[in-house]
Amino acid sequence: MSQSHPRISKAVIPAAGLGTRFLPATKATPKEMLPVVDKPAIQYVVEEAVAAGLDDVLMVTGRNKRPLEDHFDRNYELESALEKKGDGERLAKVQESSDLATMHYVRQGDPKGLGHAVLCAAPHVGDEPFAVLLGDDLIDPRDPLLQRMIEVQQEHGGSVVALMEVAPEQIHLYGSAAVEATEDADVVRLSGLVEKPSREEAPSHYAIIGRYVLDPAVFDVLSKTEPGRGGEIQLTDALQQLAADATLGGPVHGVIFQGRRYDTGDRGDYLRAIVRLACEREDLGPDFRTWLQRFVTEEMQQR
Repeated sequence: MSQSHPRISKAVIPAAGLGTRFLPATKATPKEMLPVVDKPAIQYVVEEAVAAGLDDVLMVTGRNKRPLEDHFDRNYELESALEKKGDGERLAKVQESSDLATMHYVRQGDPKGLGHAVLCAAPHVGDEPFAVLLGDDLIDPRDPLLQRMIEVQQEHGGSVVALMEVAPEQIHLYGSAAVEATEDADVVRLSGLVEKPSREEAPSHYAIIGRYVLDPAVFDVLSKTEPGRGGEIQLTDALQQLAADATLGGPVHGVIFQGRRYDTGDRGDYLRAIVRLACEREDLGPDFRTWLQRFVTEEMQQR
């Protein structure tokens, strides 16, 4: 592995959002702790980072996020109670979250946007490439997106973003990328990015989703980036500068993702994620699918 492309070992997970779309459930519970079947959404994200070889995880948190730290810490009282009951299966599940990775936490303080959240990670990350995983996006573990992004970064250097093709009427919900083809069918080079453009202004139908592998040069760019859309410091604006001038920190590439993604920041997609993942579980799937088929049939008949 070349000296200019060191191994990536650190993941940053911004988790300071208020989760207002899920009120009142998130009034006292962080949105990242909402369960997806029987694990909080944030655990799926940490497991994805670990599966990609990232064993050092920094969460950028805010007020009322203490349950995140508690979840990935040991709970000796609970573990002792389960051990005394002889409940080895549940004991293993409880211990699993605290053994996943080396966890670190930093407070964002003022909610100044995703770019600012990433900038808060600079002292921990230092001068090495790192991954950013947004907690609202769950990527199915059978679709190793992050591993592929790391491979592309190791080959080309610079930064890598995850892209999905979306319907034109949805592009305003995402950052949009202007792309150029490369020799690899699933890899493009980015020549420009626009944060949440109108349908008419979007440079393509490729939307940036919540996975990034970033060159540390992004910190210097972010520190000089003025607040953009919504009065926030946008990561997309910093990536736009890197894409426009590779001398700042290498090129920006995109990996086109065509796998399974669940947007748990949307209430409808959150429910669909639970149904899909429950259906695929060996312990829950058979009975749940039978009930679901009967429920759907009865609903159709009533209509």
